[in-house]
Amino acid sequence: MANVRSIIEEVRRRGDASLREYTRNFDGVEVLQLAVSAEEIGSSKRKSDATLIAAITSAAASIREFATKQFRQLADFELETAPGVIAGQRVVPLGRVGIYVPGGRYPLISTLLMCAIPAQVAGVKEIAVCSPPSKTGGMHRSILIAADILGLRELYKVGGAQAIAAMAYGTESIRNVDKIVGPGNRYVAAAKREVFGAVGIDMMAGPTEVMIIADADADPELVASDMLAQAEHDPDAMPLLVTTSAALGRDAAKAVLRQVEGLSTAETASKSLDANGTIIIVKSLNDAVELANRRAPEHLELHVKRPDALVKGLRNFGTLFIGAGAVEALGDYSSGLNHTLPTNTTARYCAGLSVRDFLKLQTTLKVGPKGLKAIGPTAVTLARAEGLEAHARSVEKRMKK
Repeated sequence: MANVRSIIEEVRRRGDASLREYTRNFDGVEVLQLAVSAEEIGSSKRKSDATLIAAITSAAASIREFATKQFRQLADFELETAPGVIAGQRVVPLGRVGIYVPGGRYPLISTLLMCAIPAQVAGVKEIAVCSPPSKTGGMHRSILIAADILGLRELYKVGGAQAIAAMAYGTESIRNVDKIVGPGNRYVAAAKREVFGAVGIDMMAGPTEVMIIADADADPELVASDMLAQAEHDPDAMPLLVTTSAALGRDAAKAVLRQVEGLSTAETASKSLDANGTIIIVKSLNDAVELANRRAPEHLELHVKRPDALVKGLRNFGTLFIGAGAVEALGDYSSGLNHTLPTNTTARYCAGLSVRDFLKLQTTLKVGPKGLKAIGPTAVTLARAEGLEAHARSVEKRMKK
C-alpha cells in the first residue's frame, strides 16, 4: 500500500510525465504518446485472424444479449404511496467509466468485452480503456481488435496502479472518470482500494478461484482439467475440489499431474497447485453444500449425478455451473454471463459485474396538499422522536399553509 500511495501521489502531482516514467520502469518500454491512435486501432483488425474476429464478435453478441435482458428488468416508474404522494424511480446511466484491462502475462480480451458491453447497454456515453503496453510499445493487438469491434475509441497505453490513479484523478491526456471497473494484479487492486471514494469501483477482486463439488460418478479427467484451467490464471489462483469419494479425489489428483505435463502454462499452474490446490473429502453432498456456502467461491461447479438437487441449497457463489457440461471456461468467454465475479468470500454479500453497476437508481418525490395531510404528521412525529426539531417544523410550516 505504501508503494501504491506513492505512485498515486506522483500521478496526481506530475500527470503524464509520471505515467511515462512508470511505464518505462515497470513495463520496460518508452511510450511517448499515451493515447492509442485511430490508425493503430484500425490497422490491428486488418492484420488479424478472421477466426479471432468471428469469435470476439460472437462472444460480444452473447454478452450484449444477456446484459440487455438484465437492463430490461429495470425501469422508470412512479407510485402513489398515499393520496397526493407520488414517489418515483429514474434509471440513469453513469456519465464516464474507466476500464482496466490486464495485458501482462495474457492480454485479457474477454475482460474488455465483459466490462464495456454492460456499460454500453446501460447507456454510458464515455468509456476510457487503460491497458499496459506490449514490449513493442503498443497496446496488444487482440485488445485493439476487440475495442474496434465494440466501437471504443478512447484507449491508453498505461497499466498498473498508475493507470488507476490517472483514471481516478486525471492527467493531461486522461480525463478522470466516475467509476473504474476491471481486474488486475495486487497493485491494481490496492490502487482501486485507495482511490475508492474519489471514484466508484466495481469490487475488490482477490485471486481467482474455483470450487468443484463432485461425487463418485464424476469424471476425474474433467475435474482435473477444470482445476488446471483455474490454476493457470495466476500463481495465487485457488483450485479446490470437494468430493464425497476418496477414490475420485485420488484419481483427480493423478489426472492433474498428468495433464499439467506439457501445458504451456505449466509453470504458473504448478505454483498455484502447490500453494493452493486442495482436495477435501466430505461425508455427504449436504456437507459439500454447507462448505460451499461458507467459502462463497467465485466459480462453483457441480460434477454430480443429480446437480439440480443441490441448486436450491446453494446460496453463496459468483456463478454456479450446473452439471459437468457447464464448464467454467464457457462462463469466461462465450456463454453471455459476465466473468467479473466476487472473490475471497465476498459472494456472501455481493454479485458479479452487470449492467446495474453502470446505472444509478435515482428517486423522486412529488407531494400535493392531500399528500402533505396524509404523510406530514408521521414525519413530524418521527423527527421530534429523533430530536430533529427543524425537520419537524419544516413539515409543519407547509401543513399550516
